[in-house]
Amino acid sequence: MASQPIRCDVLVIGAGAAGLMCALTAGQRGRLVQVIDHANKPGKKILMSGGGRCNFTNTGTTPANFLSANPHFCKSALARYTPGDFIDMVERHGIAYHEKELGQLFCDISSKQIVRMLLDECAGAGVQVRTDCAVQDIERGADGFRVQTAQGQFHCASAVIATGGLSIPSMGASGFGYEVARRFGHEVLPTRAGLVPLTLSGKHQERFAELSGVALPVEARCNGQSFRNFMLLTHRGVSGPAILQISSYWQPGDDLRLDLLPGQDAEEWLRTMKCERGASELRTVLSEVMPRRFALRLCEQWLGDKLVRQFDERELKSAADLLNNFPLVASGSEGYRTAEVTLGGVDTRKVSSSTMESQLVPGLHFIGEVLDVSGWLGGYNFQWAWASGHAAGQAV
Repeated sequence: MASQPIRCDVLVIGAGAAGLMCALTAGQRGRLVQVIDHANKPGKKILMSGGGRCNFTNTGTTPANFLSANPHFCKSALARYTPGDFIDMVERHGIAYHEKELGQLFCDISSKQIVRMLLDECAGAGVQVRTDCAVQDIERGADGFRVQTAQGQFHCASAVIATGGLSIPSMGASGFGYEVARRFGHEVLPTRAGLVPLTLSGKHQERFAELSGVALPVEARCNGQSFRNFMLLTHRGVSGPAILQISSYWQPGDDLRLDLLPGQDAEEWLRTMKCERGASELRTVLSEVMPRRFALRLCEQWLGDKLVRQFDERELKSAADLLNNFPLVASGSEGYRTAEVTLGGVDTRKVSSSTMESQLVPGLHFIGEVLDVSGWLGGYNFQWAWASGHAAGQAV
């Protein structure tokens, strides 16, 4: 005889940041909540994030820090659950944290503390979290949803899809949430890797190949966006915060420029060097404002190898333009394997911005990365997870 279905008010599919936040919020409102996840433990991406320290929010979060085809969608949830609200919970649990840079908050000790906090909050609200519980089928009946899983059938009034995007498949990422959305009539906007290292090929790759490991401050610019931070040269291309940030705005064929002397007028600087250090080689003075190996390669391949005073007016202007406006010809990205987020996803135009509920299927909610909302690097994606999870948790 088939075993009895497991009944609950709310079934959250996905035990990541958004799913656990939704579950604990709903549980605290007296709802009977079950969380299921196909992985062998909850919060896997939380555990690996921020080098194991979890960049759990950003104090400067605004809607402008997110990419979406519907840029107004994230405003309501972000306004109703702020970084301060999450920090209050972190402090209540006695978790020590610090600001690294630009409003980015990290645990002092370990990201395990954030997962523990969320699970403790869930337990305190009577939420049951089940792992190794893959979904086999989901359908909607007159009395809610029937979800067939590896651990039996669940019957629930509300189903919350919190399964994330396609980033880092080694952590168990899959397109399950998109499949569910399509099945229930939602459009899924094209997805691609975001916050991801870029690859170079051919001559561009050859010129920088030996510099793997060299890092320098740059301002990366593409499609009207710019980010000033470090760039790291890798065996296959470029990475580092400035590149990860701009990667979300870049697609193959787009013009991508680097300011190699961020904050400085290169022409003015070169004129000063010509007056004060004319007898020095350009490589020598450049090595004082950027890593020596990078300066040498610039001079060998692009700028010429001669004394500063030997640059005539045209050459000086040309060198200055290259330093402030270096064309980086990327061929692609490292893809979902190393991407921190998935751009695109469930089209938000048929989802309520205040409750995250489908406007096509009552009782079906989408939260977190599965939606077409992607944040910048630096804790913004976690804040979206907390805010969207909280919004749904208040509504289910």
